[in-house]
Amino acid sequence: MSNKSLAETEYTQFRLFLEQHSGIVLGDSKQYLVRSRLAPLMGLYNLPSLSEVVKHSMKPAERQLRASVIDAMTTNETLWFRDKYPFDLLFNDLLPHYSKLGNPLKIWSAACSSGQEPYSLAMTILEYQQKKPGSLSGKASILATDLSPSMLERCKAAEYDNLALGRGLSDERKRQFFAATADGSMVINDNVKRLVNFRAHNLLESYTLLGKFDIIFCRNVLIYFAPEAKSKILRQFAAALNPKGVLFLGASESIAGLTDEFDMIRCNPGIYYQKKT
Repeated sequence: MSNKSLAETEYTQFRLFLEQHSGIVLGDSKQYLVRSRLAPLMGLYNLPSLSEVVKHSMKPAERQLRASVIDAMTTNETLWFRDKYPFDLLFNDLLPHYSKLGNPLKIWSAACSSGQEPYSLAMTILEYQQKKPGSLSGKASILATDLSPSMLERCKAAEYDNLALGRGLSDERKRQFFAATADGSMVINDNVKRLVNFRAHNLLESYTLLGKFDIIFCRNVLIYFAPEAKSKILRQFAAALNPKGVLFLGASESIAGLTDEFDMIRCNPGIYYQKKT
């Protein structure tokens, strides 16, 4: 057996461990994903095999390794302005509505990955304020959370290479919201960064300390959770939203059979969910 292989029983134990500690559900044949994500930790922690990495990560005393394993398994890249329609709805419908109310606008980007979603939201807000000077007088702020400490560090640095910049970002937005760095990458301007606050948070834990929100973005995340965990997360989202607050999920995600606390609002294109009063 290769030092990068896992026995079926080890993989099964690891799947249960990962679901218990992060909520993420691995399929029956995702050993390749575990190999590619965790193999680098063998050298980092001086362990002879993938089997040893997995075995040690499940021991409560091995907290640093455990954190690294969960971090590696929950890390993923995302796109700027992904799917486009949620940002169009925000710009054309939701920001005008909340601007009229005159209250502070609070948005939560849950499971923000490498930062593209919250920074896309911030750019949308700034573009709206450019178009409508004096709008959103009550101020707008975005809380961005993720389970992964390494992702949050990348988010705060706000520096992206050409590969990341090429995934959904227009030349005009690069020009307006980014500055070039000496090594050829680009860093987000301070006026965008000021709108976003990053913090670590596990979606399976309490949301009470996060506060209340008008809009929550949690897109393409629930697909990784078991049905019971999805229901729990959706209940907690409803509790964290202000009356008639808005929830955006991924284009392929549905709340059918999981919660009855939201109304589906059909748009053209796309949908969002509004908290029932």
